[in-house]
Amino acid sequence: MNDPFVKRVRAAAVAGWWTLLIAWAVLLLAWLNYLWIMSAHPAWMLSLCGPDVTWLQLETISLWIIAVFKLCIWLAAFGVTWLTLWARRLQNQADGP
Repeated sequence: MNDPFVKRVRAAAVAGWWTLLIAWAVLLLAWLNYLWIMSAHPAWMLSLCGPDVTWLQLETISLWIIAVFKLCIWLAAFGVTWLTLWARRLQNQADGP
């Protein structure tokens, strides 16, 4: 197998894992922020969202955004896992029997 190609696939897998780590950190911060805002109910939060937004609507929208982001992270995790396994298989083929 082409050695530079194997290195690039492995580098893409490593970059993907770092991206997932950062995405999970962002998700954790978003969740902690959500918990703080929903428990404190700051008045400025509703003023940022508009005049007709209620706390129940804001809670529903926030949970949907977090759920969709988490789903995207899981899909990316499947892709990065596949990329890692592919890189390992390419490396084994490059080493030969």
